[in-house]
Amino acid sequence: MQTEESRKAEEQLQTSREKELQGREAAVAAANAQFAETRTKVASTEAELTRAQTEKDDLEAKLRANETQIAQLEKRIEEAESKPAANGVPAAASTAELRTQLEEAMKQLDAVEREKALLSDKIKAAQDRSADLEKETKRRPASGRNPGIRGRVLAMNQAYNFVVLNLGGRQGVETNTEMLVLRGGSFIGKIRISSVEPATAIGDIITSSLARGVQVQPGDTVIYAGTNF
Repeated sequence: MQTEESRKAEEQLQTSREKELQGREAAVAAANAQFAETRTKVASTEAELTRAQTEKDDLEAKLRANETQIAQLEKRIEEAESKPAANGVPAAASTAELRTQLEEAMKQLDAVEREKALLSDKIKAAQDRSADLEKETKRRPASGRNPGIRGRVLAMNQAYNFVVLNLGGRQGVETNTEMLVLRGGSFIGKIRISSVEPATAIGDIITSSLARGVQVQPGDTVIYAGTNF
């Protein structure tokens, strides 16, 4: 018969395992939230890049228009200086007016060029930020190390102490990873993945993780625990 002391020890062990499970689930939730936030930042940065590129295209169109206007004014000034006055209007007055227009056009051109330079810097900063965010998303644990993997036990072989799971390589399961076994939301033990197929996987039961008298059964839930190298 189980002594009071051993019963309390098992209860403490069960409580400890459940706390561990809760901690892992909290870590999973935090990791998923951080990943979602990073993806949102990526989308926002890409939208910013699109807007900045559109602004840059508009500025380049303005630059071309200013350059065309300046070239036309310079040609008109050259023609005015080479021709005598017409209709009683002194050539000097006509030339001065054209030069004023030319100076104004050159000022506009200079302002647009400065704005374009600032926008180019803005685009480069956004591109660098986007690249950094993409790297951050790639650092998220992938495939079999994905903390979101969850499935259930399809079958259990008591003679050889292994189980068959309803998830496999397509879901990101990898060999040498551990999964927690739950029943009714409570932790009951661990398995270590030994073989992976596209839609199923085989996991060896870690007997030392089971409470006394507890066995893994079909229908039990399994979730990702981590690698064990």
